[in-house]
Amino acid sequence: MREIQFREALREAMNEEMRRDPNVFLLGEEVAEYNGAYKVSQGMLDEFGAKRVIDTPISELGFTGIGIGAAMNGLRPIVEFMTFNFSLVAIDQIINGAAKIMSMSGGQYTAPIVFRGPTGNAGQLSSQHSQNFENWFANTPGLKVVVPANPYDAKGLLKSAIRDNDPVIFMESEVMYGDKGQVPEGEYLIPIGVADVKREGKDVTIVSYGKILKVALQAAEDLAKEGISAEVIDLRTVRPIDFEAIVNSVKKTNRLVIVEETWPLASISSEISYHVQRYAFDYLDAPVMRVTSRDLPLPYAPTLIEAILPNVKRTIDAVKSVMYQNK
Repeated sequence: MREIQFREALREAMNEEMRRDPNVFLLGEEVAEYNGAYKVSQGMLDEFGAKRVIDTPISELGFTGIGIGAAMNGLRPIVEFMTFNFSLVAIDQIINGAAKIMSMSGGQYTAPIVFRGPTGNAGQLSSQHSQNFENWFANTPGLKVVVPANPYDAKGLLKSAIRDNDPVIFMESEVMYGDKGQVPEGEYLIPIGVADVKREGKDVTIVSYGKILKVALQAAEDLAKEGISAEVIDLRTVRPIDFEAIVNSVKKTNRLVIVEETWPLASISSEISYHVQRYAFDYLDAPVMRVTSRDLPLPYAPTLIEAILPNVKRTIDAVKSVMYQNK
């Protein structure tokens, strides 16, 4: 099996789906002539032409609305946001348009559209360009929200998202585009809404997703050196959430720590915590612990960024807390 970059896995997914279905097209800022702000769409203009790989003005509200209208009329657009921070300009189109059109039309219209691009912190980009909105979008009936953590999942999930008849929010990470991972040569799909156990364990369950999964996996590796066996679950999708996988793991380990980049209030971890106490309360040997970003806008200084974001030390401390091993 070959090893390719995260951006290459995304490109392969789009290329394969555009070759398979002439109704699929890509639009967004700099996706064509510039080959994508992060070179995800490199070479796609040459293969598919300017009618299917479309550079747009800097107007997220406008080109998002165009994409939704195209989807309602039988096409399958992929709308790229240069960052999901900019999707706020188009959030009315996404939530009051794409997410609700099937319900409001009584099933006469659907919006098979993918909104994709980077989310979260990507270094010294300060408050307005470092936010996570997956919990915002996941709060919306009618949307599916996917946050892959590696090239293999990115390709399989993006292909599924493009074929899905519902609007899908597909969130990546600017700092992961160069990550390498093994991806098969042949076609494969990963179903939306199915979590993946990345590491088996028996003492504690750690749930995460997206680029913060790296933090969870590193913490689990460090904990193993101290004799603590952590099971790590990658959600892959935050709407729908695979609650069954989490509950089954907690029934085995009896402890749960959730690690995510989102702010703490009304986060994905909040919903998981509720669900676990509702359906696995008798199996818990300790309160559920969360490791999130601090409840602050992300600053510019690297030292402050490190203090605010989830990290390995905070994750290990949370695990030791539920193991009653804190000194």
